[in-house]
Amino acid sequence: MTDKDNGFVVFSGVQKSYDGKILVVKDLNLSIAKGEFLTMLGPSGSGKTTCLLMLAGFETATQGEILLDGKPINNIPPHKREIGMVFQNYALFPHMTVAENLAFPLQVRSMSKSDQEQKVNHVLDMVQMSDFGNRRPGQLSGGQQQRIALARALVFEPELVLMDEPLGALDKQLREHMQFEIKHLHERLGVTVVYVTHDQTEALTMSDRVAVFNDGIIQQLDAPDKLYEAPNNCFVAQFIGENNTLEGTVESFEGDYANVRLENDQVISALAVNVGEVGEKTLISIRPERVETEAERCPEGAQKITGEVLEFIYMGDVFRTRIRVGNNDEFIVKSRNSPSQQRLQPGETVTLGCMNKDCRALDYQTVKKEVLT
Repeated sequence: MTDKDNGFVVFSGVQKSYDGKILVVKDLNLSIAKGEFLTMLGPSGSGKTTCLLMLAGFETATQGEILLDGKPINNIPPHKREIGMVFQNYALFPHMTVAENLAFPLQVRSMSKSDQEQKVNHVLDMVQMSDFGNRRPGQLSGGQQQRIALARALVFEPELVLMDEPLGALDKQLREHMQFEIKHLHERLGVTVVYVTHDQTEALTMSDRVAVFNDGIIQQLDAPDKLYEAPNNCFVAQFIGENNTLEGTVESFEGDYANVRLENDQVISALAVNVGEVGEKTLISIRPERVETEAERCPEGAQKITGEVLEFIYMGDVFRTRIRVGNNDEFIVKSRNSPSQQRLQPGETVTLGCMNKDCRALDYQTVKKEVLT
């Protein structure tokens, strides 16, 4: 549902087709609050970038309406929407200095030279690049260019900034550093940010809310911790973080829980989130860190399943154990590295413990179609 009265950015019944036949965005209804950091997350081809381009004005909605601060913008050209934009390839003018790149958006708005200089100096200081105004983009590192691209999007003080995979070209360490820089800058300025990425870590680290896209539809819209802890369907469970799945058949229901018989005939209880009737297939979702390889470590009432250790990997702060449970050879358990933690050997039979509240019975067909193929 959308809220046209309160949303700063509103997509209302928006659809997009490039060829008149296939919808790449299907009936999108989304409301983004003023000052919110919302991330559109999903795999390639899921529709997230198309939504951003429609909001920026580079693509036109086939159907539906997009509103900015209560005003329809479908027919307003990009340069009149007063929206800041940050691209993955930075899109800086190579023949201009850093200061000239930053002044360009102010020049096209006919701002005086003195005001331009003041705003350029201010935004350079904001991104900690005050000493680089006279350099050209080619004389900067990737991280420095990304800061300048961000500064250019902010220099004319827009209320909305769009970011399309802005950190994709950076190495891992710099990318993680820039995630926190952008997050802290957003917190200081209070500007509304719509961010597109396929990187789940970026989405979880930076966002107030995340819209998980697949096949042109928002599968779930929630705070990062809710997406991870309480996925609504198997696609979200598989796409957000690492996840174990166990295939089984619903045998019975007890309150909010389903008793599911696994393929190896073990029965496990799981929160019935998105399941069919008794006798129908389901996939149980369990996060690797919610399983104990030493079942006695679990709280009272934990359920137990057995498996065979296939691989034990030392990763410094954690141990990662791959276990065969039923027909699943990729069941992962993550254990914190501690002196008392048991180091398992391949071939051992192990009893695993987990609480039924940490197991979620989810849709069988969606994950089969969207994830496993």
